[in-house]
Amino acid sequence: MTRLRRLWDQDRPALNAWCSIGNPFVAEIMAAQGFDSVTVDMQHGALDYADLLPMLQAMRASGATLLARVPWLDPAHVMKALDAGAEGIICPMVNTAEEAARFVSYMRYPPQGLRSFGPTRAIFAHGPDYAESANARLLAFAMVETAEALSNLDAIVSTPGLDGIYVGPADLTQSVSQGRLPFGMDRQEPEMIAEIRRIAEACRKRGIIAALHCGTPDYAHRAIGWGFRMTTVGGDSRFLAAAAAQAVAGFRRLTQADRPGDA
Repeated sequence: MTRLRRLWDQDRPALNAWCSIGNPFVAEIMAAQGFDSVTVDMQHGALDYADLLPMLQAMRASGATLLARVPWLDPAHVMKALDAGAEGIICPMVNTAEEAARFVSYMRYPPQGLRSFGPTRAIFAHGPDYAESANARLLAFAMVETAEALSNLDAIVSTPGLDGIYVGPADLTQSVSQGRLPFGMDRQEPEMIAEIRRIAEACRKRGIIAALHCGTPDYAHRAIGWGFRMTTVGGDSRFLAAAAAQAVAGFRRLTQADRPGDA
């Protein structure tokens, strides 16, 4: 059983990390920090399949559940990421129940789905019984991030075999507000909070996992109170930029203090 499933069985929230830098060492560092899961972003990340596989290898020893966000709803992307050893898939822009059902079918071996057999690395990463256990082990997260998806929310969350909904707040806000509101995570607008909470409630009613992409621990903690059972707090590129900016700002502040006469 994966770490995520163990946490949820104990009714505990999970903390997810995000990797957008295509480098095994960066992924290894992220996975070593104690996150419950780590997602490799193949949609917007600076990486492709050739980066994904060694990143999964580098993170294997961490014990975190290793996920991948695929570029789109495409069987080739989904199945190849699973064969590389990903323990779950986050699929972007799922707008209808039909699309959700197609996504689930790509995740499961027959008779539950259409996945082609060939777990090239997965069988080494997860054991010789992988073929028998994969359908129950793997996690399928559909991203709800458009007004169209919201209009079909009840049907999407009712999709057999779907394990959860992953909310992309930036795209969701742009779609719902028709561009009136700026891009960004950690939404403060009452109208967006209401929609985000509605997704969590729909997931709770159907007994599936609600997950939210966040920018800060404070907002993630708030989301847990709304019923989200997995939150992402930043990612490798943002952490790197923030730490570097903090170091530069600290240096500038201290050296400026040493020269009080400077204008």
